[in-house]
Amino acid sequence: MIDIVQQFHQKLQARDKDGLLRSLPPETGLIDFCSNDYLGFSRSPELKRILNEQTNLHSYQIGSTGSRLISGNTTFAEDLETFIAEFHESKAALLFNSGYDANVGLFSCIAQRNDTIISDELIHASIIDGIRLSHATRYTFRHNDLNSLESKLKIAKGNIFIAVESVYSMDGDLSPLKEISALANRYNAALIVDEAHAAGVFGHEGRGLVHELNMQQDVFARVITFGKAFGTHGAAVLGSKTLQLYLINFARSFIYTTAQSFHNLLSIRAAYTFLQMFNHQELIHQRVSIFNKLLKLNDIDSRSPIKKVIIGGNEKTKMLASDLKKQGFDVRAILAPTVPAGMERLRICIHTHNTHSEIEQLTTAIVNYQNL
Repeated sequence: MIDIVQQFHQKLQARDKDGLLRSLPPETGLIDFCSNDYLGFSRSPELKRILNEQTNLHSYQIGSTGSRLISGNTTFAEDLETFIAEFHESKAALLFNSGYDANVGLFSCIAQRNDTIISDELIHASIIDGIRLSHATRYTFRHNDLNSLESKLKIAKGNIFIAVESVYSMDGDLSPLKEISALANRYNAALIVDEAHAAGVFGHEGRGLVHELNMQQDVFARVITFGKAFGTHGAAVLGSKTLQLYLINFARSFIYTTAQSFHNLLSIRAAYTFLQMFNHQELIHQRVSIFNKLLKLNDIDSRSPIKKVIIGGNEKTKMLASDLKKQGFDVRAILAPTVPAGMERLRICIHTHNTHSEIEQLTTAIVNYQNL
């Protein structure tokens, strides 16, 4: 037991020596330029009002008491899944406790040992973990590179799945979904799109990038998460009714976990209500446009709220992030080896609650630092 603890201690020391030791950050009270709360829903008084009103209409127990296959299923949960499916123009939806649970559950059970999953090299860790659990053959293709993807499709065996994100969480760039879908059709592959950073932000009333491109019928499955633009928690997998039933039977992260509480499900439903009340998408894209113009980034054409500012070098990047925090801005440094050496950057998230003045002050501080 003591030897094991000592090994842990040595690994932590090595990470600390490399400047990579993680710790839980305290609440800062700084101006938010780092969270995934793109539409400001998590702090919205209006959403709180809607949630409180809906809460008063129901009699409910605090906990769900068990998994949905035992005691945790409710008519409300099933009605919510029906609503989510209809809203995103899908045949069916299945709720999961988080985006991580959704991806691990989905990817761990849809492919077998003789099948192939091909994923973008920048795909989220939750998808990578799910693929590993599936024991399927895994190939990665160069980020958003269609030629690289096709080279992997040519050698794929069994049932073939392609995994991409519609908006990538680190760089904020968009996937070429139309072109990837065409390749998927050519090679009889099933396309799965993680819409974690697109839901709420893209498409009519925030239905996602897949919906904006009118590709609802072209994808095998979509993953929608509620802990980002929706300001709540949880996720849903969208797809056919057969896929929904398959996941109920084979997705272990669904089967063997306690179901979400009623209040959490109600929060998701309230977020959808608020999403349809205003044109939140126009407001967030206005903020993004302001940031792009002021900083003149290379990704100026990107409509995503996620922005990267390449600094280069762990120490320089940490120094700038620290300096910005002293000026009142909550901005996070992304360091090697999370990103390749030389590509260390600030990851900046724009929100509807960021004012024009705050965005201008932040971009001015970054430009002044770069000009030193």
